[in-house]
Parts: sequence; structure tokens; C-alpha cells
Amino acid sequence: MIFSVLAFLMVCISVCIKNRKLSLCVQSFNCIFEGIYDFLVKAYTGASLSVLNFIRTIFFINKEKFSKKTYFLLLIIFLSLAVINCIFSWQGVISLLPTIGTMIRIYCLWQENMTLVRVSGLTTGMTYGLYYVYYSSWFLVLGDIILFIVSLISIYKYDFKKKKI
Repeated sequence: MIFSVLAFLMVCISVCIKNRKLSLCVQSFNCIFEGIYDFLVKAYTGASLSVLNFIRTIFFINKEKFSKKTYFLLLIIFLSLAVINCIFSWQGVISLLPTIGTMIRIYCLWQENMTLVRVSGLTTGMTYGLYYVYYSSWFLVLGDIILFIVSLISIYKYDFKKKKI
């Protein structure tokens, strides 16, 4: 249970951070904690996606070290790996939820735009929340509901709220 708490805290904190690189660093810890938790509850699609997401996040943190073509190729590779993972870790239709959530998150984190990072909190909250309902991981279901709400608030606060002069 401690890993689910840590995963939940890291992902919620990550969508509240204004700096993309720092947000991705915090998300890398989320990937580690969530992967350990998923493995312990035998949610193998989620566990293997967490490993993939950790590697993805490390690459995306270091975006400036890649040419534009190479960075685009990384996007294609990580999206493809998410699909391949789904095929090889297939546990029924339930495997589609974390795969879809991960693919949306890959694209959003690949971008420079912090709004998309926060939007990915919405999609992650929905897809992974439903995935964890299936595995009766109620703390992570609650965590994903809170992630969804925190993401909505962060989008409003940082992206839609008009600044008063």
C-alpha cells in the first residue's frame, strides 16, 4: 500500500508544477512506485507500462540532447512499445485502459506545453482509475479521482484563469 500512496502523491504533485522538466522528474518517481505496486497486485500490463513510462520520462527530461527528428522518432518508438506491451501482457479488454492512458500521456509529455501535461492528468485519472477498479485497488482509484480533480484545478489555475491587473 505504501507504493500506491507514493505513486499517488508523485503524480498529483507533478501536475501542479509549472516547470516541465521538474514535473517530469517528479513523474519518474511516480513510474517507479506505481510499477512496484502494479507488480505486487499482479497488474502486469500496468507494471510493464510503468517501466516503459519511466524510461520515456528520462528521455523526455533530456529533450534538448536530441535532434528534432530523433525526438520525433522517440515518440513513435514509445507509442509503438505501448501497443506491443498491450499485446504481450494482454489480460483481456482491461489491458486497453492503461495502454490508452499511457499513449495519450506519452504524446502529452513529449510536447513542451505544460497544459498538455496537466491534460494528461485528466486522461490518466480516467483510464487508470477504471483499470484499478478492476484490480480492486481502491486507494489508487481514489488517487486517480483526486488526480483528475487536481488536474482540472491546475488547468483552470494555470491555463484558463484570466490574470487580474
